[in-house]
Amino acid sequence: MKSRVVLAAVVLFPFALLVALGIEAQAAATGGIEFMARVMPSGGRSEAVRGLPFYLLRKSFADIRLEAEQADPAPDMEHFIDTLELTPEMKAWMKKHHTVDLQGVKFTSHLTGDDVVGVREFLDAYTTLNGGSHSAALPQPKFKEADKIAKPEKYEREHTQYIAAMTKFVNANPDTLAGLDAELADKNPGQHWAQIEQEQHQRVEHHALQMAQSIYLAAETESGLDSRGTFAGLAPGTYWLTTLDTPALAGDVRLRWDVAVTVRAGETARVELSNVNAIEPPAPPAL
Repeated sequence: MKSRVVLAAVVLFPFALLVALGIEAQAAATGGIEFMARVMPSGGRSEAVRGLPFYLLRKSFADIRLEAEQADPAPDMEHFIDTLELTPEMKAWMKKHHTVDLQGVKFTSHLTGDDVVGVREFLDAYTTLNGGSHSAALPQPKFKEADKIAKPEKYEREHTQYIAAMTKFVNANPDTLAGLDAELADKNPGQHWAQIEQEQHQRVEHHALQMAQSIYLAAETESGLDSRGTFAGLAPGTYWLTTLDTPALAGDVRLRWDVAVTVRAGETARVELSNVNAIEPPAPPAL
């Protein structure tokens, strides 16, 4: 009986040794990451980032977002303009200036006399806006629509004179453009376009987060009370350490990271996350 026990021990010892060597070899073939995250608020002291989820990705989150954008491209402004119930001149003006927002000083300050007289919506709004306070000085049309067919030469002459006079008046009195955006409020598609952009932005962000936490996720952890975290048993290669869409907060500072880390077999890479290597979150389109 004793001889059988000794024989079994002799047989099992090499097996246990092989298992131990295998585990050691596997550990030597992998690596790890240790990180520490701290945030410096404006005018304050560096603060530990505690209890924040951190993700290790096989692809940069910025590149994952680009992949999501390719699957859901940004809306085409020119196509949007083509769907609007506006005059061809207004649509052409919007395409030329690559804007559909007819609101604010940024809009009115760039308008010229040629713009006003060249776009029916602008001209109607302008004459309505200035018909009272500037009625005496504002050029008045002498042409009649009836003459367009009955007396075309007279119509064309008087129409050309009116356009020239109005263009000159607008250019000489830029203050008369103030408030034009309010007159155009019912024709302004800017808010609708901003909503379309916002919805596309939200879809892209949602898709990017889904891919990051499924297709490209290598590991995840949470920073401890000491602001530290670890990833172990990683195959050698390049990873990206990120907080995805969850920022680290400290005072007036909101930080996210998307830091590349190279893992080598048998080694532990150490990373310090701070304001220096943080990224700004992408700003959604303003509504």
